Amino acid sequence: MKKLRKYALILGGLIAVAVVVVLVAQAQQQRQTFGKRRGAPDAPVPVLAAAAKLADVPVYLDAVGTTKALNTVTVRPQVDGKLIRILFKEGQDVERGFLLAEIDPATYQAMYDQAVAKKAQDEAQLANARLDLDRYNRLVATNSVARQQADTQKALVDQNIAQVKLDQAAIDNAKAILDYTKITAPIAGRTGIRMVDEGNLIRASDASSGIVVITQIRPLSIFFSLPQQQLGRVNKAFAQTPLTVEALGPDGKSVIDRGTLQVVDNQVDQTTGTVKLKAEFPNVDLQLWPGQFVNVRLLIETLRQVVVVPTAAVQRGPNGPFTYVVNEDSSVSVRPVTMSQQDDVQAVISSGLKTEDRVVTTGFARISEGTKVAVTNAEEAAPPTASTEPPRRGRRGPKS
Repeated sequence: MKKLRKYALILGGLIAVAVVVVLVAQAQQQRQTFGKRRGAPDAPVPVLAAAAKLADVPVYLDAVGTTKALNTVTVRPQVDGKLIRILFKEGQDVERGFLLAEIDPATYQAMYDQAVAKKAQDEAQLANARLDLDRYNRLVATNSVARQQADTQKALVDQNIAQVKLDQAAIDNAKAILDYTKITAPIAGRTGIRMVDEGNLIRASDASSGIVVITQIRPLSIFFSLPQQQLGRVNKAFAQTPLTVEALGPDGKSVIDRGTLQVVDNQVDQTTGTVKLKAEFPNVDLQLWPGQFVNVRLLIETLRQVVVVPTAAVQRGPNGPFTYVVNEDSSVSVRPVTMSQQDDVQAVISSGLKTEDRVVTTGFARISEGTKVAVTNAEEAAPPTASTEPPRRGRRGPKS
């Protein structure tokens, strides 16, 4: 019994020692983890970085435009009658002169035939009058007939000649009216929804007697407005070269068509302080539609070989914009910069950086002047499209 009690005490002591060792190890591990979280002075801060580089940067002016067809025509009848045929399909692309519909031509055909017959009658009378005039001229030569009778006959011939010309004019008029029974497309374009059905009586004087609306959609125009402050830049660039206008898709990034600026309006709208511009697009793939609202951007110039960095690298502090530049010793220094322009992807640096300077793009909350960093981005030269770190308030700027 004494031996068993001795062994039990020894075993209990060993277990107690093991528990103490485990607790000490866990405490030490927690202290190390807590020290890492607090950021030990000697531990480098992991960041992402990108290299400043030279690039050609296009300068755009953004706006919202309205698409409008170059030509829109409401096809209406020019004569009264019953619509006997409709020869187009809704949404059909038609060429100029395409036969769209036909009105019953019976009445107008009869008027045309009547005019032709009247001319034939008057031409016969003219031929007979000319024969009589020839006889009178021969009799006058032999003094068998007075000169007055020959002159009277000559006047009758001239009268018949004028009547024949009048008949020809009546024929041309009747022919034009007869041709109006065949309704053709006045322009090339796409037909809309049919406005009348076959068998209806339509009248030229009735504003509601439309046949169809034809819209020219290749090419088409986009109207958009820019602030009057940009008018000088636009006019200067427009005077040097034709300007490209890009129509953007619903995502605001993809280009669905490219056109050319056609005109800048000759006055500023005093109500809005904007000036209207018109651009023409080929619209080959029919990505644009009349009446559609679309985002556009006007390319006014291209900055050649300028220093660019990711937009996420530029921070703002009390003294203006700045960047964190990674030095050769893996420390960072605050570098004030001047930007000429920026967008969602990159910023153009006019002063403060040179090519191949590495700038920090993420991890700003844990760095300041002189902080040691570890660049963990494998592709440092490729600017990210957006910062992977959510925006924080109160980021530290350069010390004044």
